[in-house]
Amino acid sequence: MTVSLAGKGILVTRPREQAAPLLERLQAAAARPLLFPSIEIAPPEDTARLHDVIDRLAQFDWAIFISPSAVDMAWPVIESRLGHWPAAVKIAAVGPGTARALQRHGIEQVRLPEQGADSEALLALGEFQQPAGRRVVIFRGEGGREHLAETLRARGARVEYAECYRRRPPRADPAPILAAWRRGEIAAVSVTSAEGVRNLATLLGTAGRALLRATPMFVPHARIAEAARALGVQQVQVTASGDEGLLMSLNEWFAHEQPRA
Repeated sequence: MTVSLAGKGILVTRPREQAAPLLERLQAAAARPLLFPSIEIAPPEDTARLHDVIDRLAQFDWAIFISPSAVDMAWPVIESRLGHWPAAVKIAAVGPGTARALQRHGIEQVRLPEQGADSEALLALGEFQQPAGRRVVIFRGEGGREHLAETLRARGARVEYAECYRRRPPRADPAPILAAWRRGEIAAVSVTSAEGVRNLATLLGTAGRALLRATPMFVPHARIAEAARALGVQQVQVTASGDEGLLMSLNEWFAHEQPRA
């Protein structure tokens, strides 16, 4: 039986623009979510390259979207420059959250990994096992892992990036969050990227890092867990992908933590 999260303070560190669905689900579960973004999403400083790739979008066979931010930041540019998505260009998404972001923009046909939600899972799909001669554009933020593009190129695809946003640490006052933490009002932390873990530690400062290390952290990938453990976080739980996976892990954790009758 699902255990209620009633009264549990959950620190949500997603970018502000992406946090609403999770906040709503936590509130519906009677939890007490506290939003403290550890990443801010901003447009690229130089958009010329992005505009060039989007102007040639119809030339590609596949477009891969790495994250919901990639969708939300690219779509206004696509609509302003093209008016609509080129019908012949197939779309793939790394995970279900990215697919939902595409659906919000009217895109229903999205190829998703059959298991998992990362580049490795996407590369396991049949369409990307032998992509020789195919032209692939990857919508992503500036920087990031090169594994997807490198593997596709090694398999014979022609790959370009459409870097449609950049990530930066927010300017935020941690004092209210630290005060709530010291009052025992934060029982768990949710972080969705390794960069977000590192930014969070920086934002919290020396005193806050002690609280962070002692609080269970829930992350959707082993690479993020490694970043958390490298910073000394003592209890890191790797969840299944998406909000559903996070909520399931939170419920399991607090069921285990609750004293038995």
